[in-house]
Amino acid sequence: MSLVRRGNVFDPFADFWDPFDGVFRSLVPATSDRDTAAFASARIDWKETPEAHVFKADLPGVKKEEVKVEVEDGNVLVISGQRSKEKEDKNDKWHRVERSSGQFMRRFRLPENAKVDQVKAGLENGVLTVTVPKAEVKKPEVKAIEISG
Repeated sequence: MSLVRRGNVFDPFADFWDPFDGVFRSLVPATSDRDTAAFASARIDWKETPEAHVFKADLPGVKKEEVKVEVEDGNVLVISGQRSKEKEDKNDKWHRVERSSGQFMRRFRLPENAKVDQVKAGLENGVLTVTVPKAEVKKPEVKAIEISG
């Protein structure tokens, strides 16, 4: 279990125990090595601007066709994909394998102000950017009441 906070990023659930923390890393087959496990738990940044929620993931070597961005259950953003291993030739002699491969999936529950029907995603220079616009917050109407007497 990790309760790490990054800078000034507010996470209302950071202090809660996550029963699934580390579960998905343990589901990676033992034959796949540690480098696959590193990719299986892709790191994603989530920032909120006045206009949108912006998610960024470093996915070097992953093609656009290998990434899926979906919204399920009305407000859960799902980012998933796979980086395939290089084809190996029987005559190749590997000295070091450090680049990761494998599947990844991350889920984020979006807040109520997210416009899930206007989500946009782009992959440029190995960085996936998903932008979820925010609905304008309607300010409550204030009506002055005259005081008699």
